[in-house]
Amino acid sequence: MKRNLVCGFAVLLAVLASSAAEAQKDGNAMERTVRKPAVAGQFYADDSAALRKEIVSYLDAAAVPTIGGEVVAIVSPHAAYMYSGQVAAYGYRLVKGASYDVVVVISPSHVEYFPYASVFPGAAYSTPLGEVPIDAVLAKLVASKSGLVKIDMKGHEIRPNQRSEHALEVQLPFLQVALGSFKLVPIVMGDQSPQVVEALGSALSEALKGKKALIVASSDLSHFYGDGEARKLDGVFQKRLSDFDSAKLLGDLSTKGTEACGGGPVAAAMIAAKSLGAVRCIPLRYANSGDVTGDTTSVVGYVSAAMVKDSKRAAAAGSSAHQSISKSPGTANAPAGGAGASKSGGGADLTRDDKVFLLTLARNTIEAEFAGKKPTIATSPSPIMKEKRGAFVTLKENGRLRGCIGYIEAIKPLASTVEEMAKAAAFDDYRFNPVRADEVPKLEIEISVLSPIAEVADPSTIVVGRHGLIVTRGANRGLLLPQVPTEWGWDRDTFLAQTCVKAGLPENAWKQKGTKIESFTADVFSEKELGLRK
Repeated sequence: MKRNLVCGFAVLLAVLASSAAEAQKDGNAMERTVRKPAVAGQFYADDSAALRKEIVSYLDAAAVPTIGGEVVAIVSPHAAYMYSGQVAAYGYRLVKGASYDVVVVISPSHVEYFPYASVFPGAAYSTPLGEVPIDAVLAKLVASKSGLVKIDMKGHEIRPNQRSEHALEVQLPFLQVALGSFKLVPIVMGDQSPQVVEALGSALSEALKGKKALIVASSDLSHFYGDGEARKLDGVFQKRLSDFDSAKLLGDLSTKGTEACGGGPVAAAMIAAKSLGAVRCIPLRYANSGDVTGDTTSVVGYVSAAMVKDSKRAAAAGSSAHQSISKSPGTANAPAGGAGASKSGGGADLTRDDKVFLLTLARNTIEAEFAGKKPTIATSPSPIMKEKRGAFVTLKENGRLRGCIGYIEAIKPLASTVEEMAKAAAFDDYRFNPVRADEVPKLEIEISVLSPIAEVADPSTIVVGRHGLIVTRGANRGLLLPQVPTEWGWDRDTFLAQTCVKAGLPENAWKQKGTKIESFTADVFSEKELGLRK
C-alpha cells in the first residue's frame, strides 16, 4: 500500500513537472510572439519606402503651434491614412525627434468584447518599417496594478478570415518615422466602462512614474452623420479635450452628447497624463472624411491633440525646437494680401497639355491596377507637375458619381497627387464598391486642381464663384469649394458665414480676431470637356 502511494506520488510529481515544462514552453513561445501587421496595404502602404515617404509628407505639411512644454500624451485618429493621416501628423509632428523611455499606445477594440484592458504579452509588433520591441517588464508592471488590466492576447490577435484590430497598429508607422527606435507597451481596451478607464489610467499613472513616457490614445470621433451634425458632436469632444476633464468626457459619451470609438482610451490617457504632470490639453487639428472625399452627407470625424506638462526646462527646449518647424505647403509661401492664388512661388496656370497629361495619368493609373503594373505614361516636362498642389479626382459613370477623393492641402507634387487620388477614387472611396475592370471604359474622369492657398487680409477681395474658402479658429476648420455659393445663391457675407458654420463656429466668427480666413481657386476639367472621351 505504502509502495503504491509512493509510486502514485512519483507519478503525480512527474505529471506536474511535465505540465510545468509545457507551461514554460508555452510561455516562452508567447514571449517570442511578434504581432504581424493586419491592415498594411489597406489602411496604409505595405511598401516600406512608399509608407515612409507618405508619412514624411504628412509631417512636413503639419504646421503646429509652439506649446511651451513637454508632450506627455497625444490623441490621434486611426482611419486609413488617406482620410486621417494629415490630422494624425499634427500630434506626431510635436514629438518628432524626441526621445522617450517607452511609448504606451491605447486603442479601443473594434472586433471583440472582453471586460478588461489587454496588454500584449509578446516580443514585438511589426509594420512594413520593421519590428517595434515590447517593454515586457513595464507591460507586466502595468498589468499588475489592477484586475481590470491583464496580460492577454485579446484584441491583439491576427484572426484568420476575420477582421483583426487596426486602431493600435496604424499608430506605429507614424511613431517609427517620428521617433526612430523606441520600446512599446500596446494596450487594447475591450471594455470602456468608467471602471476600466479609471483602472487603466491609475495603473499607467503608477507604472510610468519617474519615466519619460509618451502615451498615445487612438480614437476617431463621430461616425456617419451629416457634416453639420458631426461637427456639433465633435465640437463637444474637442471642448472636453480643452477642458482636460476625463469625467465630463465620459459623461458626455454616456449621454450621447458626443461620440468617439476610442473615448475610453482618451479618458484613460487624460487620467494618467494629469498624474504625470500634464496641466493642459491642446486640440491641434480637426477634420472629417468629407474634407477628403467631398461628400458631406455621411462623415467620420478626426482630431489630434496634445497633453502637455509645463516646466521651465521643457518650455525652453520646446521654444527652441519648434522654431524650425515648417508651415504647411501652400500656406507658408502664400501672400498675406488679397484672396486668390499667388502667381509667384508655384502658382502657374495649367495648359491644355498639362490637363491632358493629368487625365491620361489618372486613367492609366486605374487601368494599370487591373494589369498589375505601373502606369505607362511618359514624364511630363511641365514644371507645374512638381509643384505641391491640392487636387481631387472625380469618377462618374453614366453621369452618376462613382468615386471622388482628393487632398485639399498641398501635400505632394501635383502629378503624384493625381496618380494617388485616381487610385483612391476608384478603389478606396468607402461610399462605393471598388471599380470593376468592366466599368473602366465607361468611366468619365474629372480633375480639380486647387491653387496654392492664400491668407485673406481683406474679406472684400473674395469673389463669389471664383474663390473657395477655408476658415480656421483653434482646432476648428471648415472648407467650401468655389461652386458652393453660386449653387446656393449666396453673397460674400453669407459665404463667409456658412464656411464658419462648416467649421463648427458661430456665423460671425469670420469677423472675430484670431479667426484665419484663406482662399483658393480650382481649375476643373474633364476628359469629355477636352475631347478625350465621347
